[in-house]
Amino acid sequence: MTRLFLDEAQSLVTSQKSETSASKPKVGFVSLGCPKNLVDSEVMMGLLNRAGAQMTSDPEAAEILVVNTCSFIDAAKRESVDAILEMARHKAAGRARKLIVAGCLVERYRDQIRKDIPEVDAVVGTGELVNILSATGVAQPQPNSPFVVLNSRPEGHARAAQGRFSRESWDGAIADLPNYLYDEDTPRILATPRHMAYIKIAEGCDHPCTFCIIPQLRGQFRSRRFESVVAEAERLAPAGVREITLIGQDTTCYGEDFALKDGLALLLEKLAAIQDLRWVRFLYAYPNKITGKLLDTIAQHEKICSYMDVPLQHASASVLKRMKRGGGADVFLRSIAKMRRTVPGLTLRTSFIVGFPGETEQEFEELCDFVREAQFDWMGAFAYSDQDGAGAYALDKNLSPREIERRKRSDVLAKRQDRAGRGPVEAGDEIEQRGFAGAGGAQQSEEFAVGHEE
Repeated sequence: MTRLFLDEAQSLVTSQKSETSASKPKVGFVSLGCPKNLVDSEVMMGLLNRAGAQMTSDPEAAEILVVNTCSFIDAAKRESVDAILEMARHKAAGRARKLIVAGCLVERYRDQIRKDIPEVDAVVGTGELVNILSATGVAQPQPNSPFVVLNSRPEGHARAAQGRFSRESWDGAIADLPNYLYDEDTPRILATPRHMAYIKIAEGCDHPCTFCIIPQLRGQFRSRRFESVVAEAERLAPAGVREITLIGQDTTCYGEDFALKDGLALLLEKLAAIQDLRWVRFLYAYPNKITGKLLDTIAQHEKICSYMDVPLQHASASVLKRMKRGGGADVFLRSIAKMRRTVPGLTLRTSFIVGFPGETEQEFEELCDFVREAQFDWMGAFAYSDQDGAGAYALDKNLSPREIERRKRSDVLAKRQDRAGRGPVEAGDEIEQRGFAGAGGAQQSEEFAVGHEE
């Protein structure tokens, strides 16, 4: 877990904005989950900061506490609930008069959170970030929203008609899916080290993967305007940011919703031309969306990191078919060979799900054989987590937790994960981030950090 705090540096910035800063409410954040969620926290902090609130690094001093939650798998849900309860204790013992819960857990358990944890005063979903102003009582949302509502692509509309985004089985979930995306004019307070920043270039997901509920949590896939991404990067670089990581659930689909061919490759080319930037990378790549143009672009520009994170999820064709992913070991090996042939010195990371419903010993051995042959630089193996609302939730033949753990810790997978786990952490790796993030800073366990405005 990583704590991301706002300390004196941000307090000074805030105090310079208003002579009456002492009268402004103090707000503290806990940010959980992936970099996409971290950006949402940065945006909410930016909105509150612009409205006059002060960020604090001390939960005992906070008058308003906000927990931005993750709900991807059961472990993330438990961590989110633990964080909410921890902040509820601070509310009871400290100065806090309000506790707000935001993020993916709200999309899944909106009514239950308020019912089971009465200390929670308001909830804010992933598509309602501007409501953080009214939820905290700092200000009322302005008529002109700082968010842009974007249309999805035809593939997303088709999947919607098939029920991919249905939340009918979720008690209390609102019918409207999230459909916003921030732009270059939306305020943000960065919660990363000063030299780096994430830029969210897309939101949502249209893929039909049966193990995943992110489409229901985040809505249909939608890309941010090309010019908006470039404008934000051009503002970050002169401010001292040297490394930018482009993020989205599937960055390789970027631009498809406005008929832009090879949109990610074109965007990378444009960002590589920004003088003050030194490194550009992106998360994540969908296996069948990695084009020759994208690989050539990475190879041709020194500023674009020779690093790709391609979550393959499995290697057995039969398991991948049940996952509604497609592909298989032979297809993946050819693709990996092409990546390494095109991009010299490529660092390749992937992740796999172990124990998907019905996974036989033979299918698991196919995965292990593939891992031996592919020789990934970085790799994660994760136990399958049953999610209500995911297609796989209705599948039979669930493996026992004990068997899943045995497979996850098998010699082949454990050795590859050891190699990833003992080296230096890649800045682009997705890591669980836990932050009492008034606005954060260096990702160091249980330590305060410096916040800075974008």
